[in-house]
Amino acid sequence: MPSTALRKQLMGNVHNLVVKVGTAVLTGSDGQLNHRLIARLSGQIARLNERGVKVTLVSSGAIGAGMRRAGLASRPRSIPMLQATAAVGQPLLMSLYQKTLAKYDLHVGQILVTRADFEQRSRYVKISNTIAALHRLHAIPIINENDTVAVDEIDRFADNDTIAAMVTNLLKADLMVILTVVDGLLDGDGRLVDLVSSVDQQVRDMVRAEKSTLGSGGMRSKLGAVKMVTDAGEGAVIAGGRAPNVLLRLLDGERVGTIFAPSTRRLSARQRWISQAVRPTGSLMLDAGAAEAVRNNGKSLLARGIIDVEGTFERGAIVRVTDPHGQTIAHGVSNYSRGELDKIKGLKSSEISAVLGRQAFDEAVHRDNMVLAIG
Repeated sequence: MPSTALRKQLMGNVHNLVVKVGTAVLTGSDGQLNHRLIARLSGQIARLNERGVKVTLVSSGAIGAGMRRAGLASRPRSIPMLQATAAVGQPLLMSLYQKTLAKYDLHVGQILVTRADFEQRSRYVKISNTIAALHRLHAIPIINENDTVAVDEIDRFADNDTIAAMVTNLLKADLMVILTVVDGLLDGDGRLVDLVSSVDQQVRDMVRAEKSTLGSGGMRSKLGAVKMVTDAGEGAVIAGGRAPNVLLRLLDGERVGTIFAPSTRRLSARQRWISQAVRPTGSLMLDAGAAEAVRNNGKSLLARGIIDVEGTFERGAIVRVTDPHGQTIAHGVSNYSRGELDKIKGLKSSEISAVLGRQAFDEAVHRDNMVLAIG
């Protein structure tokens, strides 16, 4: 589909929008929050709200704002200092959003999240319910990582781009827009790429190893977030956050930023949680026949096809399913623990009950609880 036609199709159907704005967009080189830019962003959000578009904002900037207030010349490296800087900066950031959105009779609803909030199913659902309730209150949900309690890689996200992708998939939002300091994805000659049909290796090779001194992500992380969203069946855009009325122009169908086409498949809410929100705690390697059956023939995974098991996990855990070369085929919910799978791998389904001493599942991972990976 030509890019102009795809833009019209995507933008004409946007009723639920997730916008991520990065630290480098919101702050100057000295780390000070750009009050005028935040005011302009709030004005655009208010205009979209008037059009009936529900906007959820994922906003960086707390650490950058805290650096300025605390008189720090560079981004802290230690976890305690990062946490303290974020604690200082988050109220400053939210007060600016509150002040600028109040001019349009809109409230602000702050939601601070950690990785565990998305990995635990009950908390995952509650985030969605809270965001929906905030929209009913004419409030703009503003989401950021809870830097003051996310203390290590278990709790932390790599960046707010990932949070934006997870929120988009959580809400099944129609579009994710990542606002950055460049106009979009640039090719090897520095020209803007208008349309990307798939985030493949050729697209990843365009990425330059650049990252802001204030932010935690770069274009590579943005493409990772975009792939999460497009693989689930929604569209995404990377665009310049400092361009005048960028959101309004984008949703009006103007040629702004780089658009990323959605996959032809559209995952259910549960499938998105299985495939993207939860990090697998184990891995099941399959023989060639089982890999073919799962990948191409729509089959469940039987214990007979498992040749190796890695990780420590209990029944009901999310596991990675791989082919004999370690290539990921799918993520799924395991019907057995690691210990049980060690005992029954390679066995026929009819043999499992005798080995475990109880009634057993026919499938190690049922097809209904498995989501295939897109290359």
